[in-house]
Amino acid sequence: MVEVLGHFAMALLWALPAWYRWDGRVSLAFVGFVLATAMLPDVDLVLRTVLPGVHHHGVTHTVAFVSAVALVAGVVVARGLLPRIERWWIRSEGHAIPRADAYAFVVGGLLFGGLSHVFADVLSAPDVASPVEPLWPFLDEPIVVNAIYYAAPEWNGGLLLVALALHGLVVYADVAPIADAVGRRGV
Repeated sequence: MVEVLGHFAMALLWALPAWYRWDGRVSLAFVGFVLATAMLPDVDLVLRTVLPGVHHHGVTHTVAFVSAVALVAGVVVARGLLPRIERWWIRSEGHAIPRADAYAFVVGGLLFGGLSHVFADVLSAPDVASPVEPLWPFLDEPIVVNAIYYAAPEWNGGLLLVALALHGLVVYADVAPIADAVGRRGV
């Protein structure tokens, strides 16, 4: 289990493909959404106060839980919230959002954020909390790599710096050719 900073760093790494999927503003929104969902598996810290039997690194730290939440939330957003979002988007961009794109955005964001968290916890030594069983109910054994310790600033901060640098490089690489082309045309 890494610190929150390490979870955000891992989420940023998992969100990198967004820059190749969508244009700049939508990609940035997706990266923000992935960051917002990066702590999803830690909902167990709240649930254990109201539901007996829930413990940290339990069912919410599984691929099955994150996938189920992502699929259900995708349907809810695509059916319930999309009409409201579309009205704003049409006013802003002049065209509608395809339902499949909205579904992919929500499901993908939740999957990338939630699974990046589970992956980071698998990499972490179980020095503070119990080990994670990410493949439960299919495999009822913990998976631990023991590569990162919880309070290791060199891992958490270093990973964040690497993730931010990679995002900067990807954005720059995408923008630089456009800026060069615009500069050559004198526009």
